[in-house]
Amino acid sequence: MAPSPPTPRTVLGRLSLPERTYVADALRTETVGGVLLLVAAVAALVWANTFGGSYASVSDFHFGPSALGLDLSVAHWAADGLLAVFFFVAGIELKRELVAGELRDPRAAALPVVAALCGMVMPALVYLIVTTTGGGSTSGWAVPTATDIAFALAVLAVLGASLPSALRAFLLTLAVVDDLFAILIIAVFFTADLNFAALGGAFAGLALFWLLLRKEVRGWYVYVPLALVVWGLMYNSGVHATIAGVAMGLMLRCTRREGEEHSPGEHIEHLVRPLSAGVAVPLFALFSAGVTVSGGALGDVFTRPETLGVVLGLVVGKAVGIFGGTWLTARFTKAELNPDLRWPDVFALATLAGIGFTVSLLIGELAFDDDPALTDQVKAAVLVGSLIAALLAGVLLKMRVRTYQALYEYEERDEDMSGVPDVYEQDDPAYHLRMAAIYEEKAAEHRRKARAAGASSDGGDSPA
Repeated sequence: MAPSPPTPRTVLGRLSLPERTYVADALRTETVGGVLLLVAAVAALVWANTFGGSYASVSDFHFGPSALGLDLSVAHWAADGLLAVFFFVAGIELKRELVAGELRDPRAAALPVVAALCGMVMPALVYLIVTTTGGGSTSGWAVPTATDIAFALAVLAVLGASLPSALRAFLLTLAVVDDLFAILIIAVFFTADLNFAALGGAFAGLALFWLLLRKEVRGWYVYVPLALVVWGLMYNSGVHATIAGVAMGLMLRCTRREGEEHSPGEHIEHLVRPLSAGVAVPLFALFSAGVTVSGGALGDVFTRPETLGVVLGLVVGKAVGIFGGTWLTARFTKAELNPDLRWPDVFALATLAGIGFTVSLLIGELAFDDDPALTDQVKAAVLVGSLIAALLAGVLLKMRVRTYQALYEYEERDEDMSGVPDVYEQDDPAYHLRMAAIYEEKAAEHRRKARAAGASSDGGDSPA
């Protein structure tokens, strides 16, 4: 008997209930964090353009133990220290996706991986084409390659669009893979001269961290000091310090054992994610997004090759790359698009992924660290490109908002009040019994009201 052909995968199909619950919880925190990120970015711009002297003095204020090579500025602490927390969460997310999420199945992983990869290659190509033809520096090719999930979700929150869970999950998974490639770019292309003694110490610390986890040693007072030592050694090694956060996040166990409601990785992510989204990333934005904005400076964004390359990379490269990668993957793997959605929905999501902020600002600082003036111009280009991408995505999403709201309401409907959306219970016999009881109760209530209305009418016409 010949084996049956594999069932075609559905692009942007409905999630399983556990995955839907995880995505909803993660996005709720990221959305709040994204709103704080927006507030921090606006505050930085206002501060830098009204009290520029104080902004510069605070950002450049140094503190820390110089004997350990950690006498850093406030802005430096934000970029290398606080963002390590952000990348720690990214590491846990990636580990969970690899062992329990969408990326555990190679067939399912192909779509977000190819889409994210194309969504990074195309912006880099756009940047290189613009800077090569315009005679600019090609050093910033990686700036427009990153997507900021928190900023993108904040835009969705501001727009008020009720996206179905499949679209939100695709955006989250895409951003996780995007973060992985961004981490590799930082580690490979933006590593300074290596200090092998410090690097060896960092690897020894990571090995101890892994061993303690395997021995199931518990206690934050063990892991937090060790994490700080590993981070300090990694910083002094010449490798970007945020790599330490990613490495430790990837070491956590994200599979549940019998009797466990949450795996250790999920538990720690639940504890640390609010710190990352609500404190670390907004503070980084506060001390990175403060660029001087004027009419001339904004004009230079569209005339200088480096900045124009960043803007076009975010707005055009991201949209074309992610949409093209998704379409090609669906075409050649015979996957089918969710019948409730259309390819313009995928393009709108791809456009939204052009919002590059946190990692784009970080890479901009690393790529042009020897030219502060150009660094500020590239930061302005990141802000302008992200704003244009947000506006375009907002228009595209608003055109389909009625469809999204209908899908969202269908997914959320829980008429039997069981706490589980009805769409996930339709194959459960107990669900149909509960619904039959609800309908019978409603019908009985309707009959009682009809009899009461009839009795009242008869009573009014009959003699006392």
